[in-house]
Amino acid sequence: MRAQKSIYFLLLLFAFSACAQDKNPINQNNSYEVVVEDLTNPWGFVFLPDNSMLITEKEGKLIHYKNKVKKEIKGLPEIYVRGQGGLLDINIHPNYNENGWIYFSYASPKGEGKGGNTAIMRAKIKNNALVEKELLYKAEPNTTKGQHFGSRIVFDNEGYLYFSVGERGNRDENPQDLKRDGGKIYRLNDDGSIPNDNPFVDSKGAKKAICSYGHRNPQGMELHPDTQEIWTHEHGPKGGDEINIIRKGKNYGWPVITYGKNYSGTSITNETKKEGMEEPLHYWNPSIAPSGMSFISSNKYGDWKGSLLVGSLKFSYLDRCELKDGKVIKEERLLDGIGRVRSIEQGPDGYIYVGVENLGIVKLIRH
Repeated sequence: MRAQKSIYFLLLLFAFSACAQDKNPINQNNSYEVVVEDLTNPWGFVFLPDNSMLITEKEGKLIHYKNKVKKEIKGLPEIYVRGQGGLLDINIHPNYNENGWIYFSYASPKGEGKGGNTAIMRAKIKNNALVEKELLYKAEPNTTKGQHFGSRIVFDNEGYLYFSVGERGNRDENPQDLKRDGGKIYRLNDDGSIPNDNPFVDSKGAKKAICSYGHRNPQGMELHPDTQEIWTHEHGPKGGDEINIIRKGKNYGWPVITYGKNYSGTSITNETKKEGMEEPLHYWNPSIAPSGMSFISSNKYGDWKGSLLVGSLKFSYLDRCELKDGKVIKEERLLDGIGRVRSIEQGPDGYIYVGVENLGIVKLIRH
């Protein structure tokens, strides 16, 4: 009897372990070349027109990488570095050649209360320093919680600025309340003003910059190269990471509907769909802890063209999602075991570049 109990326990342990593992197959016909060495947490990066890069280090450093030389850009605002917060994403204006504007997100301690919250700033660079700094948005209130700051930045093809702010660990109040920041995708004009056609500009008390709500912690956002839709992914709790296509005014359900559970394993809700709430285009269970997002729109990778790439922090690989009719029909692991993938961009040369924690920025090579 004791032996039977031992076997039963081992079978249960194996089943539990198997459920916790990622099932995506490994594609070994790829490798990488390190382009930028010795980075700790390259949370975001962007290519400038001269093919140099601006790279954010979460600890609070902005790096200009050009001709194999890294120079630190001075003049950053005060940054609240705690938990998942710090210096986060970066992007450039669609007309950067004409106006020189760069945009970045960061955890800011400015405003009401102790701690910090996500902010969006634009600035220009002169003599290796930020100048003409303008704070475009600051989420409120501050909190000392270290989780769920968001925050990715994307411009659409009409020049509107989109950015994400996580629900800051306050799932019961922030994501479903239009009067509160957090758990939202926001939409601004490039100067920080509110577009007249934002969905809640006429809603009493609502945050006028909100584009969509009911999000948990979106750390991936990208403009689809063909449809021009805004795609995002976000962290679920234990299970339930999601890919969504953002529609103005829509509610994406967190925490009313979710495929995830509490980290303790207890239920958040039994509902995965509800009238008036958007279901995810795709979800992961177990969670892969997604960060960074890019589409392959070049011809550099053969039949991978059109794929969606998502980084996995938890399992240390690049997830290639094959798409058909707007759905994920296949996934496979690229750069398996490389480290925590934080950021992804397609470069001007058509190659995919990947920011990996405690490694640097690497170029994806397909064999």
